[in-house]
Amino acid sequence: MTPTIRTVLGDLDPAELGATDSHDHLFIRSPLLPGEELDDPAAAEGVLRAFAAAGGRSFVQWTPYGMGRGADSLARLSRVTGVHVVAATGLHQAAHYDPDTLPALYDGLSERFIAELTTGLTAEPATEPPGPPGPPAAPEAPEAPASPEAVRAGLIKVACDPGTTTAHTRQVMAAAASAHHATGAPIAVHLEPRAHPHLVLNRLHVRHGVPPHRIILGHLTRLPDVRVHRELAAEGVYFALDSPSRAGHPADHQAFDVIADLVEAGHASRLLLGADTTTRTARRADGPTELLNDLVPRLARTFGPELPGLLLTANPAAAFATDWRTP
Repeated sequence: MTPTIRTVLGDLDPAELGATDSHDHLFIRSPLLPGEELDDPAAAEGVLRAFAAAGGRSFVQWTPYGMGRGADSLARLSRVTGVHVVAATGLHQAAHYDPDTLPALYDGLSERFIAELTTGLTAEPATEPPGPPGPPAAPEAPEAPASPEAVRAGLIKVACDPGTTTAHTRQVMAAAASAHHATGAPIAVHLEPRAHPHLVLNRLHVRHGVPPHRIILGHLTRLPDVRVHRELAAEGVYFALDSPSRAGHPADHQAFDVIADLVEAGHASRLLLGADTTTRTARRADGPTELLNDLVPRLARTFGPELPGLLLTANPAAAFATDWRTP
């Protein structure tokens, strides 16, 4: 089989991926960030149009199940902007969900991930209880349903906890590994500042048999130990570096130094770049374009013109391409 990248409009030849924002969000919501939801399709369209105008071709959204992925908007946004969009299945940390809904989600979790990777994204639960009944709405002309191929996920998003792993994390990672083995999908991991990424690698790779090159670690800029960075890169995992993050994390300014150290250590082939916009306050239409208009020129001046193409195009094409399997 020929490896392809699974976008919301179907499977894509990796050679067509182009300059890629490898870790970002068009839509996301969480009870931890009240009032900061990214839930406006028009704003998401503006982001993609600005990114395309700057030369961006592909956008990888890491928003997992239950966090307002905008599943009913992603295919249309990709079509009207011409930007390839990759969606995610998976689950985030337990704190991002209503605790009353989680026990039901654990039952058949790997099957849910597999279905979203091979058939289509499923509907998410409402985030607010329904209000009092109002007058009946005027009937609307029905829209043609999107085909299942137009809304399939192309990666699995999971998350670790600060300092340790919880029962929730262990269940989600086990389900993600099972879904990987069934489909070939890459697994993207949200890391916290006090996380132990070696524990993540041990759980996914050693315990569950996921190859390191199928694992993408996010937020390495939040972990200051360059020795750990180099050890993980030597294992063969990919790093999705937030460069700079529109989330405004205090460690974002370290992104260039982290990239420089790993490039000098010979690990440039493991690096991906993403803007990671997660809040309404942080959103700017030109957020992802900073990858192209700010960071890329700095990298080119420091390391030569070949490096930006590697980090923005060649590496994402390898990291997200899969010999897709259908169980």
